[in-house]
Amino acid sequence: MTRFHTHTIETAPEHSRALLSNAKANYGFVPNLFANMAESPALLEGYLTLTQIFNKTDLSETEKQIIMMTANRLNRCDYCMAAHTTIAKAAVPAEVITALRDNTPIANTKLEALRQFTIQVVENRGWPTQQEIAKFISAGYGQQTVLDVILGISLKILSNYTTSMTDTKLDDVFKADLWQAA
Repeated sequence: MTRFHTHTIETAPEHSRALLSNAKANYGFVPNLFANMAESPALLEGYLTLTQIFNKTDLSETEKQIIMMTANRLNRCDYCMAAHTTIAKAAVPAEVITALRDNTPIANTKLEALRQFTIQVVENRGWPTQQEIAKFISAGYGQQTVLDVILGISLKILSNYTTSMTDTKLDDVFKADLWQAA
């Protein structure tokens, strides 16, 4: 089995060091996801940049977490589900977090439509039917959100696939929100 190195700021490739230093300044620690991504400075920079871009969308924090946590669950990413649970607790209603973790409907019909559309996009690898797109738009979202869902899923593919291939260990700060794919 190929073992990937979980880098520190000092052991990371030169072009990843500043990115890891910034992460430590922002979070108080270097998340293991970033420490593993650091092996590829381009991947780490891409993930961090795409995160900033996704945060510029018109989506609420709850809507962003619905997209990301739904993708995490479907991609069976234990690390990302735990991390996003911890992150979401600051701004997302507890019942939404529980629904996302348990794969149960969200009581708010518009938010549930977002969850269902995200499921369709992920499960159909970007090929939802025209009926599914129309249903999503009729729930109150626009064409921009259709495309923002793609952006959020793309962001999670970077992290979900990285944690899978590098066997990223869960950071202590996320362990209280441990989640395991069924």
